[in-house]
Amino acid sequence: MSEDMELPERESMEFDVVIVGAGPAGLSAAIRLKQVNPDLTVVVLEKGSEVGAHILSGAVVDPIGIDRLLPDWREDDSHPFKTEVKDDHFLLLGPAGSVRLPNFAMPPLMNNHGNYIVSLGNVCRWLATKAEELGVEIYPGFAATEVLYNDEGAVIGVATGDMGIERNGEPGPNYTRGMALLGKYTLISEGVRGSLAKQLIAKFDLQKDREPQKFGIGLKELWQVKPEHHKPGLVQHSFGWPLGMKTGGGSFLYHLEDNLVAVGFVVHLNYKNPYLFPFEEFQRFKTHPAIRGTFEGGKRLSYGARAITEGGYQSVPKLSFPGGALIGCSAGFVNVPRIKGSHNAVLSGMLAAEKLADAIANGRANDEPIEIEQGWRDSAIGSDLKKVRNVKPLWSKFGTAVGVALGGLDMWTNTLLGFSFFGTLKHGKTDAQSLEPAAKHNKIDYPKPDGVLTFDRLSSVFLSNTNHEEDQPIHLQLKNPELQKTSELDVYAGPSTRYCPAGVYEWVEKDGKDVFVINAQNCVHCKTCDIKDPNQNINWVPPQGGEGPVYPNM
Repeated sequence: MSEDMELPERESMEFDVVIVGAGPAGLSAAIRLKQVNPDLTVVVLEKGSEVGAHILSGAVVDPIGIDRLLPDWREDDSHPFKTEVKDDHFLLLGPAGSVRLPNFAMPPLMNNHGNYIVSLGNVCRWLATKAEELGVEIYPGFAATEVLYNDEGAVIGVATGDMGIERNGEPGPNYTRGMALLGKYTLISEGVRGSLAKQLIAKFDLQKDREPQKFGIGLKELWQVKPEHHKPGLVQHSFGWPLGMKTGGGSFLYHLEDNLVAVGFVVHLNYKNPYLFPFEEFQRFKTHPAIRGTFEGGKRLSYGARAITEGGYQSVPKLSFPGGALIGCSAGFVNVPRIKGSHNAVLSGMLAAEKLADAIANGRANDEPIEIEQGWRDSAIGSDLKKVRNVKPLWSKFGTAVGVALGGLDMWTNTLLGFSFFGTLKHGKTDAQSLEPAAKHNKIDYPKPDGVLTFDRLSSVFLSNTNHEEDQPIHLQLKNPELQKTSELDVYAGPSTRYCPAGVYEWVEKDGKDVFVINAQNCVHCKTCDIKDPNQNINWVPPQGGEGPVYPNM
């Protein structure tokens, strides 16, 4: 957009609390605010076209958060918690076989009995109805793209993105200026690697004295399987093959109701080999003899991908800043060995809501709600994360076989004795810094998809219902195009063409030159490129409107 172009003034709306993101954390915060004080005005902005459209998770949910937020939820027939965990399996996979690890060897916190297998998107849709019943305003299809500050530098709200900007960056005939939503406090609950959270962490140095945040890429498919292959309530996790012992990751297989099975694969993004292809590793995983039988005669219904925060206790940034706080996965409350974060997201939303309601009742506004930062480590969230704080760094340092064993031992000592022999380990490098030059590694040959059990990326993206208006500025911003050629391609052999689970990035030859192509319309908003690019040369920002995937039952 031309710098000298005068933009129309934004219209504005004022609230007590502005919440960015209608995930478990944001919706729980909204509900709790209205429970504490029904007179508070609360708005939730959601970049997806509907609540739940961009939500993707396994998911096995520990109901501790929902139990505290909505104690009578079991009496509500509309709730989405239909399948309670009945059986819990842990497998170590080799190339041709598997070993089931005994449940008694697992630390108690790894036990899934009493948890529920759900679609987290449907959980959020249900929570949204609860919030609206209490008077919360929810605006789906409006991405918050800018943080607004007062003269003292405190956050006073956010602005939604302008609509109708054309590919050249100029306003088109349908141009509409974004709205300013102003609040006494602002909660950021965008999920993993949110664009506003990233800005706030940098501006207020919220990562100071913390370890770097770590991430994984989670890929998921939803299948309708034959009745004889369906085992309602079965939860199965595995690690090992097809990943090597030096690459962290694992899988999940969850049997829901109605012959539905959710299958997923997680690759830790601190992998070194630029030739690694997470999507292909996922497809290869499904061919294992212990896995493939579940899907024989079945039909794949949905596909999606999402980054996961994995840094844990020592990587959580400072939550509070002048005018608001980070909550949920914007803060990084995932318990990595449990592959769970939604319970902590709900609890973090409740914690923030209670502190903000008290602050507003005492006449405060736009100051730093430091009590949110001071309270989380002594809460159930801190207790949950502290016990597992060394699992990820041990896995990263010693590899799968030794690292997982040491991580299990560490969880036992934390559970039984209340301390760790390792103290609190550091993560060290960021995931971008972990990637090594291609010259140090061999290419990996992956089998071609059969179209029955294994698939290609483009047919998979089709199932994600992803859509972006093509005549708009590309929302994947390349900071230095030349660096992408001299480093990403020439040094690292173009890992963006592999780490992206949606086929967004391509290197093509044009007029004898290598050209970097960004197919932004394929983007499923996983944020992996923003995390893993070795030069941190790709910046993910929200596209216009409610564009992106539309995940049903994911």
